[in-house]
Amino acid sequence: MRANNPGIRRPSGRPRPQTGRRARPLALVSAAAAALLLTACGQAAPAGSSSTAGSATSDSGKQEAASATPRLVMTYDGGIMTMDAASLEVIAEEPLAGFNRLSPAGDGRHVLVSTGDAFKVYDAGAWSSKHGDHAHHYTVRPGLTSTEFAASEPGHAVRHAGATALFSDGTGRVEIFDPSGLADGKPEGRVHALEHAHHGVAVPLDDGGLLVTLGTEESRSGVAVLDADGKELARNEHCPGAHGEAVAEGAIVVGCEDGLMIYRDGKTTKVDSPDGYGRIGNQAGTEESTVVLGDYKVDPEAELERPERISLIDTATGKLRLVDLGTSYSFRSLGRGPEGEALVLGTDGFLHVIDPDSGALMNRIPVVDDWSEPLEWQEPRPALFVQGGAAYVTDPAEQKLHAVDLDTGKVASTAELPHVPNEITGISG
Repeated sequence: MRANNPGIRRPSGRPRPQTGRRARPLALVSAAAAALLLTACGQAAPAGSSSTAGSATSDSGKQEAASATPRLVMTYDGGIMTMDAASLEVIAEEPLAGFNRLSPAGDGRHVLVSTGDAFKVYDAGAWSSKHGDHAHHYTVRPGLTSTEFAASEPGHAVRHAGATALFSDGTGRVEIFDPSGLADGKPEGRVHALEHAHHGVAVPLDDGGLLVTLGTEESRSGVAVLDADGKELARNEHCPGAHGEAVAEGAIVVGCEDGLMIYRDGKTTKVDSPDGYGRIGNQAGTEESTVVLGDYKVDPEAELERPERISLIDTATGKLRLVDLGTSYSFRSLGRGPEGEALVLGTDGFLHVIDPDSGALMNRIPVVDDWSEPLEWQEPRPALFVQGGAAYVTDPAEQKLHAVDLDTGKVASTAELPHVPNEITGISG
């Protein structure tokens, strides 16, 4: 999903877009620790229902650090590698066969790996412990733990309201747990079984309830809201092809093939696309803004549509705005900056920084060369991950990783990688 020629006016008073290609020095970049937002629902999970009850990696060799140590975790063909987010030094590699997907676990230390028939727990090896008015910071060598959550076709892992929800596409089973217990092994959790298996998503709510998608193996139709005991409180089936989720300030959204579903103040509201088929299937939200950034596709017959417009949906007003980027992008291109900026990594090689309220282009930061999205979604392509004040961009073609300082609008450092990167995530440490 990419193209070129942005052609978006910048708001008055904003700095002009930077369009010159930059040199790529290997320098340090400051990666501010990002707080990971993370209640439970349904009934207690039976003992052993999610495979190994195992423990975390040993804390032997634990070292105290002077400050939090953010880290990055990436997949490659045949394994996982972990890097220091500031120095971009590779500090560990872990062999793991198959196509693996990554999601932050929600505790600032662990990462969930969707692989085979389970969500495996990977210890990224850095964490902080609060003691009154101060904290102590520690590191250990990263690695897979013996803890895993059994799941037929493990899919989305969502953190919200102090809990993490794991969705099993093959059964429609949702397992919810408090991620703060992962350092001690597998936390006791709760489960909720949906009526039908489907490629879905579940989002923990502040009151202990759950927002879930509705669907079957053939189609998806909407969302339902459950209370802490798993009782259905409400449903809205006006969201064909329900897919993806994001959290905004005071709201949760789920994408539809003809718009977006908003859950706010205990109510669901459908926002329609201006086109009969206007699919918003991938979203990026932040607690810093009521606006959600989404993709936007209009061709239901395309083998692979490469859209050049993104969507901005204000969850407080229900207003949907389309912005023409002048370049296409992929589902791994969307992110949010520390002040709520909408970030899109285009196939023109630029990181587009957009005002979420006006849709105006604020900056274009050159990062990688032009690229084209592969037909198979599992294949590597440049991917964006934002942590603190840094935007990290993988560069599979050059086997590199770039760190962009969002304050200066420049690439602060670049690192050579031992493997071609695919997925990327991180921990705050």
